[in-house]
Amino acid sequence: MRIALIKGDGIGVDVAEAALTVMEAALEKVGLARPVYDEIQAGAGYFKENGVDIEPDGEERAEAADAIFLGAIGLPAIRHQDGTEISPHLRLRDRFGLYAGVRPVKAYPNAPQRLADPRAANIDLIILRESTEGLFYSAAAHDRSLVVNDDEVQDILRITRKTTTKLHGFAFDLARKRRDRGKPGKLTCVDKANVFTSLAFFRQLFDEVKQNYPDIPVGYNYVDAQALDLVRKPWEFDVLVTENMFGDILSDLAGGLVGGMGMAACAEIGDTTGLFQPAHGSAPDIMGQDKANPLAAILSAALMLDYLSEKLGRPELSSAAELVNSAVDSGFDDNALRPMEFGGDMGTRAVTNQILSRISPVAPVRTSIRA
Repeated sequence: MRIALIKGDGIGVDVAEAALTVMEAALEKVGLARPVYDEIQAGAGYFKENGVDIEPDGEERAEAADAIFLGAIGLPAIRHQDGTEISPHLRLRDRFGLYAGVRPVKAYPNAPQRLADPRAANIDLIILRESTEGLFYSAAAHDRSLVVNDDEVQDILRITRKTTTKLHGFAFDLARKRRDRGKPGKLTCVDKANVFTSLAFFRQLFDEVKQNYPDIPVGYNYVDAQALDLVRKPWEFDVLVTENMFGDILSDLAGGLVGGMGMAACAEIGDTTGLFQPAHGSAPDIMGQDKANPLAAILSAALMLDYLSEKLGRPELSSAAELVNSAVDSGFDDNALRPMEFGGDMGTRAVTNQILSRISPVAPVRTSIRA
């Protein structure tokens, strides 16, 4: 396996090291060799030094890999002249057509639960965010704004049949897979079809694809009502499929229900490649201080193993992913995972080594990775 590795900025460096250490331990446990890494320099720090946000040929090298792993991108103090942050990862989404943004949201025992209702302990859902179109089609990184002057700015919200049909097909397949694993397998279309023609089209395409999946129960929710329901009754949802900006907001809200962004894993999947990253920011104020919660990155690495298992036809990779997920589950069950993010006493290395101890003998977190 060849992995394009972009550690990026801030704690992206710390959590990427932790995640790959855990992934390699799981691969060794199932009898597989470590991947070959092609480390690509990119991000705000690289931009500050070089005037570009990714090294020459970096995008081509990412495309040549079996998958891409990203730590975190962005530093608030380093911005373009228009005030927007450095965002090469948005261009990677666009270039590789990474339309399916998978955001798992799961409550773990002994992790903070922000809702008093005891049913909140059963939160286990996925927000599927379209990641190349919607309002993000006009992200500054793409230079697609319709009008930009000193008096007015207009951005485009784009929904296309080609991309949205693929997204909904992915959503129904995901709901079916979850049902086969004992989950409810219900799919909810989240939109604002009552106001926007583009999102009425989003729902129309959902209904068209639905005809091919008569076995999957479906529901509908306007995005404002969905935000309310994620606070009132999140345990009633299994898979939500939605537009890009809506998914960006709802996934952060949902992450807050189950501890914080340090638990927010993310997979962005297209037809030919996938990019995997924790959904949190770069938190430069704690970079290198052994304070970051690496679990979002570790869980993202498990998502990458599952993806590669299917892409490469190697079921043993799914076994490695299950080792990682089970280690996180058992660690919380035993109250052995207490990240500082939650007010606990465990930094990046301690959390990582606790996961490693449940997979293989404890090894220190690496300080460097070479191709």
